[in-house]
Amino acid sequence: MWKSELAAAILLTLAVGSVHAKDYGIGRPATPGEIAAWDTDVRPDGLGLPKGKGSAAEGEPLYEAQCASCHGSFGESNDYMAIAGGVGTLKSDAPLRTVGSKLDYATTLWDYIQRAMPFTAPKSLTADQTYAITAYVLHLSNIVPLDAVLDQNTLPQVKMPNREGFTLKHGLGSVKGKPDVQNTACMKDCEKTVKVRSELPADFTASMYGDLSQDFRSIATMSKVSTTPTKPAAAVAASPAKLSAQYACSACHGIANKVVGPGMREIAAKYKGHADAEAKLLAKLAAGGAGAWGSVPMPPQAHVPEADRKTLIQWILAGAPD
Repeated sequence: MWKSELAAAILLTLAVGSVHAKDYGIGRPATPGEIAAWDTDVRPDGLGLPKGKGSAAEGEPLYEAQCASCHGSFGESNDYMAIAGGVGTLKSDAPLRTVGSKLDYATTLWDYIQRAMPFTAPKSLTADQTYAITAYVLHLSNIVPLDAVLDQNTLPQVKMPNREGFTLKHGLGSVKGKPDVQNTACMKDCEKTVKVRSELPADFTASMYGDLSQDFRSIATMSKVSTTPTKPAAAVAASPAKLSAQYACSACHGIANKVVGPGMREIAAKYKGHADAEAKLLAKLAAGGAGAWGSVPMPPQAHVPEADRKTLIQWILAGAPD
């Protein structure tokens, strides 16, 4: 049976290749640099990991600066996901799903941190920093010792407690007590017209993530029509509210209310009348810190351009007007 399936696959590949061999006058072959920018996945066996290294001890201060404000100093969580503890609890009556308890490969943790963390500045960590933070997060669940050094060779060798714990029997949900992925669609009495009964608010994406089109600017370079750079349009200064959304300030600060950190108008009230308020807050925004509003630290925001930091601070001190 497998031979016939293989033959069919080869024929399909040849057919697809013959279609794509025709030049329709659009597009061009991707450059090695463009391919490399997309080819960033890391496999469980470590294929795709870059060169670099970092120890759990080196990762501790990085974690405190970049991660603890959301995940807690010991991985216990500050209103976000707990990432430490829970090892061996998944089959208990009180399962705790954390990095240590549910992941089957440590390389998955490295890949996620490198792509998506820290929340306020994803992809800002170097390979060495990512190895160090990965090592420290694993140390928080006693999976590796504090002196462990992880690199592209040692990280894939880390055996996670849940390495053999994944199963295909549970499904994402259940229907009448049975896993949904094992059901067979009846295909009877189906709806003829699909109606959208609910949707996200129109400004949800913009307020949370800013202008998503900016994430796809590189695609514009893949047009075969013209390779001559066009003169960029005059820059338009973003409003403070848009900058707040762009840099995820609202993830930790409400306008008038506390989220993880104080509300922006609370900050304005505290510093009202202070001649050096702007300078102090500019320095704090760049360097981070803790203690002014409780134990939750403020991660450093040095990745935010100085002009944008100044615009945000002046807006906050003005009471974050609409």
